[in-house]
Amino acid sequence: MNRDRHVVIIGNGISGVTCARTLRKLDSDIRITLVSGESKYFFSRTALMYVYMGHMKFENTQPYESFFWDKNRIGLKEAWVEKVDFDAKTLFFVSGESLSYDTLVIATGSKPNKFGWPGQDLKGVQGLYSKQDLELMEETTHKGVARAVIVGGGLIGIEMAEMLSYRKIPVTFLVREKGFWDNVLPREEADLVGRHIHEHHIDLRLETELKEILSDSNGRVRAVVTSTGEEITCEFVGLTAGVSPNVDFLRGSKLEVNRGVKVDEYFRTNLPDVYSIGDCAEFETAPAQDRKNIEQVWYTGRMHGETLAQSLCNKPIPYRPGVWFNSAKFLDIEYQTYGVVPPTVNPEEIKDFYWEHRGGKISFRMRMDSERKILGVNAFGIRLSHEFFDKAIREKWKGEKVITQLEKANFDPEFFEPHFIEIQKAFLVQFGGDFRPAKKSFVQKLFGAKA
Repeated sequence: MNRDRHVVIIGNGISGVTCARTLRKLDSDIRITLVSGESKYFFSRTALMYVYMGHMKFENTQPYESFFWDKNRIGLKEAWVEKVDFDAKTLFFVSGESLSYDTLVIATGSKPNKFGWPGQDLKGVQGLYSKQDLELMEETTHKGVARAVIVGGGLIGIEMAEMLSYRKIPVTFLVREKGFWDNVLPREEADLVGRHIHEHHIDLRLETELKEILSDSNGRVRAVVTSTGEEITCEFVGLTAGVSPNVDFLRGSKLEVNRGVKVDEYFRTNLPDVYSIGDCAEFETAPAQDRKNIEQVWYTGRMHGETLAQSLCNKPIPYRPGVWFNSAKFLDIEYQTYGVVPPTVNPEEIKDFYWEHRGGKISFRMRMDSERKILGVNAFGIRLSHEFFDKAIREKWKGEKVITQLEKANFDPEFFEPHFIEIQKAFLVQFGGDFRPAKKSFVQKLFGAKA
C-alpha cells in the first residue's frame, strides 16, 4: 500500500503522462500529481501544426476527456516550476506557491536551440515546440506576413514551412548542410526531400547559414543576413535548428545536470527519490549501441514512462529500447525508418540496396552487413509494417529473405500500387537471389495499378 506516498511529475508530455497512467494501473492507492505550466491537459504535440492550419481545434489534440484525470485520481497542477529544494523535497512555483513530494519525476521535455545569433530575441523570432510557441506564431502571422525565413533543416523546420505555406506565406528555408537533413538521411533520400520542398514553392537555400537578424525601429524583425552576405527582408523568423533539454531551472542545484539530467538505466539521478525521463534525460551510458545519450522521440518518451512506472512500484526494470524506429512526414511524403541507417557507410563493410520510384517521391533503402544480414530500412512514400521489420532486424534476417517476404510488410491501403514488386525486381538485378518477384493480383490489374 502506498496511500501516503506522493509522486510528483514535472511535465505532462508523453513521458510524464505515460508514467502517471502506468503508475495508476499498477498501484490504485499511490497519490499522483502532474505539474505543467504549458497546459492543464495533455495534448498531442505533433498535432500543433494542424491547429495552425485550421484542420482541428486545440481541444481536439487532447487524447483524453477532461473527466479522465479525476476518474483515475491523477492530480493536475497548472504552474511553472521556478526551483526545487531537493533537501526539503519541495517544488516552488513562479506564482509563489509550493508543493511537496516523496518521489519526483522530471519530464520537462525540450526547448528550441538558440546559438547566440544577433537579433535572436527580437519580436517575430521564435521556435516551435510548446503550446505557447503556437499561440505566439498565430499572433505574429495572423495579419499576414510578406515573407518568413526558417533557420535549420529537420523535422520541426519542415513542419513550420508547411504551416506557413498553407497560409500562403512565402518561405525561405536556410539549411547549412549540402542536402536537406543530410546529417541523418543518406544522399539519395536527402535529395528526394529537397526536390519535394522545391516543388512546393519553398525557397530552399542549402549550404546557407544565418549570420544576423536585423531589427526595425519597434524591435521587430525586418530582415536576416545570411552567411553569403545576402539580406532577406522578412517579418517572421523560425528558429528550428534542433532542440535541447529544458533543464535550465535545475542548473546550480544538487542535481547532476550536463546537457540534460544525468540518469542511469533505471532513470535514477544522483539524488535519492529523484528520476528523469523523456527529452530532458541524459543517460550516463547510451542505452544501446545505436542510440544516443539523449532520446528526443515521441515513442521512446512513452517507453521511458512505462519503464520507470515499473521501478516506482518496486518492480525495477532497466531500460532496453530494442530496435530503433521513427516516423515523420515531409510535407505530403511519409517517412519511416527502422534499425540503423546512418547517412554514410563504408562500402567494404556495408551492403546497401536502394530503390526509387520513377516519380521521384517514393523510395526504399535496406542496409545490410557484410553477410547481407539486415541492419536497417528507410522508406519514403510507402507504409510498412513495424512488426515485420522489428522482427526481421531482431532476428537478423538475410536481405534476400526480407525482400522475398516484402509483400507481408506492405501496409498501404488496398489497391495502392504494389511497389514491393518493383523493389524485388531491383534487388534481383543488384544482388541476385533464389526467388521470383511477385505478380500483380487480378484486382490490381482490374484497377489498373502499374507495377
